[in-house]
Amino acid sequence: QETGNNEVLFMHLDLASLRSVRAFASAFLRQEPQLHLLINNAGESGTPNPLCTQGHHHKLPFSPHSSGVSAGGTTEDGFSLPFQVNHLGHFLLTQLLLERLRSCAPSRVVIVASSAHCAGRLRPESLGRPPSGLFSTFQDYCDSKLANVLHARELATREQGTQVTCYAVHPGFVNTSLFRHAPLWLKPLLLPLAWLLFLDVSEGAQVVLDCATQDGLEPFSGRYFTDCGPQLPWPAGRDDRLARALWEGSERLVGL
Repeated sequence: QETGNNEVLFMHLDLASLRSVRAFASAFLRQEPQLHLLINNAGESGTPNPLCTQGHHHKLPFSPHSSGVSAGGTTEDGFSLPFQVNHLGHFLLTQLLLERLRSCAPSRVVIVASSAHCAGRLRPESLGRPPSGLFSTFQDYCDSKLANVLHARELATREQGTQVTCYAVHPGFVNTSLFRHAPLWLKPLLLPLAWLLFLDVSEGAQVVLDCATQDGLEPFSGRYFTDCGPQLPWPAGRDDRLARALWEGSERLVGL
């Protein structure tokens, strides 16, 4: 209703529930014969909003959250909330839709990551479990953002020759609901900061849309993008052994 575009279709998907991800993928594959673009973009509200589009010509209005989910807790599947919503749910969704993306190639997967991957410390033997320590929720979030960068890297490696390309994107710090889980006493400090220093949602969307629609990006598949273009991620985001271990661990955790 807000867009005035009757080709925009809402389909419910809760990334905090692997059952919901499977139900969404099954319904989508039944209803939609074409899939050219998948934007994996976790929403802060707990009702995340990955986007599927039937063709390159469709416009895609949406609200990017550079934070993904930054609240703590566990999901109904027993995994940490940030790690499942920001990574595992997207990993499962992408795998379930991958054959359709291949059959409709050239196609693209865009994963909304974050510069917070710089503080990520993934341990393959403890994937999906919240880290310990005073700042465990923040560490969990950073770990999930590192997983986003490595997911794009490994997916690009595995899809070489299929015309399915993949990009990890840091959209900038976007003034959405980033601080909704902050303590009440801290919000009077954080909210003015967001209004002064953060991007508005249309600015934050731009680099995501560039990776989704710009011609000639195929040689950069697997790379990490910011508003300055393709950038080198932090060293852990370039670790191919860790990327493979994350992939194999993620397959095991989601039951593939």
